Amino acid sequence: MSAPSTPQDAPKVTVSPEATGAPKVTEREARQVAEAAREQSWRKPSFAKELFLGRFRLDLIHPHPLPASEDVQRGEEFLAKLRDFCETKIDGALIERQARIPDEVIEGLKELGALGMKIDTKYGGLGLTQVYYNKALALVGSVSPAIGALLSAHQSIGVPQPLKIFGTQEQKEKFLPRLARTDISAFLLTEPDVGSDPARLATTAVPDGDDYVLDGVKLWTTNGVVADLLVVMARVPKSEGHKGGITAFVVEAGDAGITVENRNSFMGLRGIENGVTRFHQVRVPAANRIGPEGAGLKIALTTLNTGRLSLPAMCVGAGKWCLKIAREWSAVREQWGKPVARHEAVGAKISFIAATTFAMEAVVDLASQMADEDRNDIRIEAALAKLYGSEMSWLIADELVQIRGGRGFETAESLAARGERAVPTEQLLRDLRINRIFEGSTEIMHLLIAREAVDAHLSVAGDIIDPDKSLGDKARAGAAATAFYARWLPRLVAGPGQLPRSYAEFHPRGHTDLSLHLRYVERTSRKLARSTFYAMSRWQGRMETKQGFLGRVVDIGAELFAMSAACVRAELLRRTGEHGREAYRLADAFCRQSRIRVEELFGRLWTNTDDLDRSVVKDVLAGSYTWLEEGVLDPSGDGPWIADATPGPSMRENVHRPYR
Repeated sequence: MSAPSTPQDAPKVTVSPEATGAPKVTEREARQVAEAAREQSWRKPSFAKELFLGRFRLDLIHPHPLPASEDVQRGEEFLAKLRDFCETKIDGALIERQARIPDEVIEGLKELGALGMKIDTKYGGLGLTQVYYNKALALVGSVSPAIGALLSAHQSIGVPQPLKIFGTQEQKEKFLPRLARTDISAFLLTEPDVGSDPARLATTAVPDGDDYVLDGVKLWTTNGVVADLLVVMARVPKSEGHKGGITAFVVEAGDAGITVENRNSFMGLRGIENGVTRFHQVRVPAANRIGPEGAGLKIALTTLNTGRLSLPAMCVGAGKWCLKIAREWSAVREQWGKPVARHEAVGAKISFIAATTFAMEAVVDLASQMADEDRNDIRIEAALAKLYGSEMSWLIADELVQIRGGRGFETAESLAARGERAVPTEQLLRDLRINRIFEGSTEIMHLLIAREAVDAHLSVAGDIIDPDKSLGDKARAGAAATAFYARWLPRLVAGPGQLPRSYAEFHPRGHTDLSLHLRYVERTSRKLARSTFYAMSRWQGRMETKQGFLGRVVDIGAELFAMSAACVRAELLRRTGEHGREAYRLADAFCRQSRIRVEELFGRLWTNTDDLDRSVVKDVLAGSYTWLEEGVLDPSGDGPWIADATPGPSMRENVHRPYR
C-alpha cells in the first residue's frame, strides 16, 4: 500500500526538483492534475453524496442489501479453511520477533487460494465478494497484520484490481491466473519527493518503438521487496503520436534494470515487505500498458474506490479483538473491591469500544455490500469507511492500552517471560498507527471527500469563482446557480426529521428506539448542507484553503453515515433474528456517543483557532520561536530530509527476494 504523504510531509525545500527529477508545478497546476483524474460524473446514486447535500436517502441503504446465498456459501467455506490455517500455521509472535513472514506461510496461503480471493474463478481465483474478502482480511489480520497488509496490497490496489476494471482481455488472461495462485503484486505510485501531489511525479516512461523505457525511483512500495508483478505509475512525455501524461503499466519485477535498494523498517507491521525500487532503462512492452496514456491517476483513484475498503475491514478486526481483551481483562482485574469494568471511568471506555466496533463493522459491511451490488456510486462511502475506521480503531486501541495500564505498555514477550498472558496490546497500537496514513492520510481524505461533497455546488457555480473564466462564463454560471439554489435551499428548511413518527419501523415493540437517531441524522444533514452553503457564500474561491473547516464538515458527514449504517444493521439483525435486541442497544449507545461528537464539531465550524494557528505557523517557519527549542539535543542522524532520487543506474545491492 504505497502511502501518500500527509500535508505535514510536503516538500521541505531541502532537495531541489532538479535533484529528484520532479517537475516544477504551481499549486494551481497541481490541483488541475488532481481534478482531471477524478471521476467527473455521477451516473449512479450515492447515499453519502446526498447526505452532504442535505438529502437523507434512507431508501438507498435500507432494507440492508444482502449477499446471494451462493456467495455466502463460497465465502463461509473459505473462511473456515482460512481460520484453520491461521490457528495452526501462523505464529504472529514469531513474525513480530523476526520481522518477516516465513516462506512456508506464504506458500500455504498460495495453496489456499488466498492470493486470488477477489479474482474471478475463470482465471483461477476464488471469486469472493467484497464482503467476504473483507471478512478474510479481518481474520488473517487479527493473527498477523503484516499478512493482512500483504494480501490487501496484492489484491486491493496491486495488479488484479486495475486489470479487473481497466485491463484488456489479453492482459487478464496473461496475468490474472498467475496472480491468483503464485505471483505477488505491488502498487508503485509514491516517490521520495512526491506523495499526494502526483503532478510532480518524476518517474518517466519514454516511448521507444513497441516499448516504453522506465526511469525513476519509487518509495514505500508495499510488497515491493517480494513482488513478482508491479503496477507502476510513470509520466509519458507528450510527443507526436503520444498523448502523454501519468500512465499505468504492468511490470515484471525481475526485469533487467529494476533494483530493490532497501527493505524499509517501521514502528509497526514488522513483517511488511516494503521497499525502495529503482528503475533504470527498464523496457516495458506497450502491451503491458493499462488503459490509454494519461489515464494512470484515474485508474489509481478508481481502483481505490473499492480498494480502500480492505483497510477499515482490518480495523474492524482490531476493534473486535480489543473488545474481547477489554471484556476478559476488566472482569478479572480488581481495584478497590470490584472488577475495574464496574468503575465508571473504565466502563465508559468499554462502552465506547463495543459501540464503535459495532458501528465500524456496520459501515464496512454496508459499503462492501453496496460495492458488490454495484447499484450505487460508493466513492464517498468507501473513503468515509477508510477515514472513520482508521481514526476510530486507533482510539479504540489507545483506550485498550489505558484499560490494561502498565501491561498495555509492556510487550507480549515481556509479559510471557514473567508468567502472564502474552497480550500484544502495545503492538496493536503500533500496527494500527499507519492506517491513518496508508492509502490516503486523514488530512488528504478530508480534502478528497470534501471535494466530492461540494461537487454539486461546483458543477453549477464553479465558474463564478474561477479566475480564468470570462465574464460571459461567469454570467451563465450565475444564472444556473440561481436556478439550482432556488430549488435546493427551500428543501433544507424542513423534512421528515421534524415529524415524531418518521422512521417508525426503527422503533419495534420491545426494542430501543432508533427512529429518533435517524430523525436526528435527517435534520443534521440539512444543517450540514446549510453550513456548507453559507461557507461557500462567505469564502467563495478561498473555500478550498479552509482545510480545518472542510475537515470538520467531512467528520460530521462520517458520523452521520456511521449512525445511519449502525441503525440499518441493527434492524437487519433484528429481522433475521441474530442478536437483534443487543444490536439495537449497541446502535443506540453508538448514536448517542456520536451525537455528542457531532455537536462539538458543529460548534468548532465557526468557533476555532484556525486563523490564529495559521499565524503561529507562519512565525514558526520564520524562526520566531527557535528560542523555545533550546535546552534539548537532537538525536537525529545526518543526511538530507529527502533522499536523492536522481534517475540513473543503481549503486546498491538488489534485495528483491520473490517467494519461490
